[in-house]
Amino acid sequence: MKEKEAFIEEFKLRTKKFAVDIIGFCSTMNKTNATYVITNQIIRSATSTGANYRAACRARSKAEFYSKICIVVEEADESEYWLEIIDDSGLSNNNTELERLIKEANEITKVVAKAKHTIYSEKK
Repeated sequence: MKEKEAFIEEFKLRTKKFAVDIIGFCSTMNKTNATYVITNQIIRSATSTGANYRAACRARSKAEFYSKICIVVEEADESEYWLEIIDDSGLSNNNTELERLIKEANEITKVVAKAKHTIYSEKK
């Protein structure tokens, strides 16, 4: 397997693991009206990150890839936003996992934002 193909497969697994980890993390939070709303939002954005990355990998053109990767950037960044809200509002007692997930969301966002920028630069 070529290096690029290996990276793609590893990143598919990484974004899937991120979604699964978010689901697990959310299940440990206290059940309140606020956590219900926030966990619903973050689970949607985290699972969308992985799903749209997979869709981008199946894109039939650079334009389609660009469109999908833009969604991935938005969803990964939104996931980080919700994690920051959880942190700032003290809704979780699991600070170690929360910090790890914030870092992971940030790293995923950086990787896909770089891919987005690269494709955009090639379109010019």
